[in-house]
Amino acid sequence: MGRVYIVIAAVLWSLGGAFTKMLTKETFAGLHDPSLEAFGWAGRDFPIQIAFYRALFAGLVLAPTLRQEDISFKPMMLAMVLCFALMNASFISAQALGTAANAILLQNSAPLWMYLASIYWLGDSPDRRSTISLFVGLFGIAIIIAGGWDEGELTIVLIGLFSGFTYSGVILGLRILRDVSSNWLTVWNHLIGALVLLPLVVTLRPPTWQQYLFLFVFGAVQLGIPYYLVAKGLQSVDATEAGAIVLLEPILNPLWTWLVCDEVPHPMTFVGGAVILAALAYRYWPADDESASQAP
Repeated sequence: MGRVYIVIAAVLWSLGGAFTKMLTKETFAGLHDPSLEAFGWAGRDFPIQIAFYRALFAGLVLAPTLRQEDISFKPMMLAMVLCFALMNASFISAQALGTAANAILLQNSAPLWMYLASIYWLGDSPDRRSTISLFVGLFGIAIIIAGGWDEGELTIVLIGLFSGFTYSGVILGLRILRDVSSNWLTVWNHLIGALVLLPLVVTLRPPTWQQYLFLFVFGAVQLGIPYYLVAKGLQSVDATEAGAIVLLEPILNPLWTWLVCDEVPHPMTFVGGAVILAALAYRYWPADDESASQAP
């Protein structure tokens, strides 16, 4: 059942691209009209409202699972929640402005950056599997960046890559704070991460009631419930195996997006994405050697 929980969570997470496109593109749902007012910066419109409500509703859904003894505070939580807010905003922006495939694949580069941080900051010893995975994954990222350059969407690709950097900051924070309740840290990241974005949202035109309802489903079903399911699954499934299972997310995400709005990524995305996924699968696929057991 632990594996089933994690598979369901990965499938729900993979709906992120389709949910974002339904709010920003013309689809069968008609939720793009009227368009959600975006936050303008550097000549681009960023869908901060989607990122804000997604995190807010996910946090509210998860809040009832907290116990009083879970709640505590450490200064590192401030840095972690800032990384979470930036990751959330940049990931949603990359999905809305570019292709969902680029966004999810580049966000899943986070374990590669986390590996570098664990060596040069936390003092962990490098291992063969992770080092090979790092170089193969970086090659895949370079392929996707080349595709973005070719399409004139290099800035959007870099936003997606930034979401991967900031996601690694969240993972690093969770590792440093591993003596704090993971349930509390999840709720903290979502609710306080939403508040970080609030100043950018309050001046924007609010969504319609239909869009509010959809944003609630977005936050609850695509983000909140999967975190709860993964927490349940990790009670009986090794973290390394769970890391391999959730690779379903970047595989399925472009499929749902294509079904919703016929979005077809650049061919280089398929090539670079396959390389990144191969690197991550090699890194996290369960094995008997010592390096695999040390996977963060």
